[in-house]
Amino acid sequence: MARYSPPSLRRFFRCAASSASRAGGSGTGKKNLVFLGSPQVAASVLDKLLGASGSPESAFKVAAVVTQPPAAKNRGRKLLPSAVAQLALDRGFPEELIFTPERAREESFLSALKEVEPDVCVTAAYGNILPQKFLDIPSCGTVNIHPSLLPLYRGAAPVQRALQDGVAETGVSLAYTVRALDSGPVIACERFSVDECIKAPELLSILFDLGSKLLINELPSILDGSAKEKAQPQDDSKATLAPKLNSEESWLSFDQEAKVLHNKVRAFAGWPGTRAKLQLVNQNSVPDVLEIKVISTKVSTSCVKAGDENEILFSGSSLLIPCSGSTWLEVLELQLPGKKVTKAQDFWNGLRGQKLMKLP
Repeated sequence: MARYSPPSLRRFFRCAASSASRAGGSGTGKKNLVFLGSPQVAASVLDKLLGASGSPESAFKVAAVVTQPPAAKNRGRKLLPSAVAQLALDRGFPEELIFTPERAREESFLSALKEVEPDVCVTAAYGNILPQKFLDIPSCGTVNIHPSLLPLYRGAAPVQRALQDGVAETGVSLAYTVRALDSGPVIACERFSVDECIKAPELLSILFDLGSKLLINELPSILDGSAKEKAQPQDDSKATLAPKLNSEESWLSFDQEAKVLHNKVRAFAGWPGTRAKLQLVNQNSVPDVLEIKVISTKVSTSCVKAGDENEILFSGSSLLIPCSGSTWLEVLELQLPGKKVTKAQDFWNGLRGQKLMKLP
């Protein structure tokens, strides 16, 4: 695996013109595409673009990659490249053409980008706001893969908020980027039926996979300008927002119906996860607060066992937590602080006769 030592933007500026020919070859007649993205789902899009660009029939070459700067990760807090940067390096992409600006409005970055002479820019979960000075650079515009059916779920967490709302259908949109948030004309979209048990990380992966195929199919029309003619303006009156998740939202409240909680567990899977506080009562009836992370759940509308209205029961392979509206949340997997994810049955066996209750 290539060692990642991000070069300065000054070096980008000096080397961009000479390296562009190495990345895609000179005199190929292919248009320059600059890709912007950061997490693993974006890396999968870049991987498909690099694969498609290698075809002799391809109308484009990936001329540069823009991603978030290296970040401290894992216990050692070592600076590591984004998933997109690492994928580019692993694929042998020129290091001096992997741009890692703190902000996309930095003049040194914008100058370096102009040197690459992009015909089109493509964004997929990049994580930075693009200023108008950026949008003015690519001659064919900037196109975004957005994992929702725009104008629904504009914002930072479209998949998570859609799952939280319990939607039966979502999709992915390919849209031009404008200054207003996720509100540019839509070039194409694809719908996807949502399984009631699918979690956010899996759905994100599926939608970006569909989005990358949609993008590659539409790139010829984007590069020849015909996509702008067929792109449909969004109906702002139908827009909904998908604000960024925060860790304080992760707590579960069992005075809500089980389906609401199940949808939240699915939506917040990955990050920040969902947490709950329960009461553990020992054989001497001494209570203690137990905090758990809820990993996997199901919904039940009935319970054959009887107990106190706040008592948490166990049946089959699930903890049964009483919720609002005579519904029950079945917890299949959970995690205690500092421990590995465990199955509900193993957790229940470890209680050894202690009683588990909802907090009053």
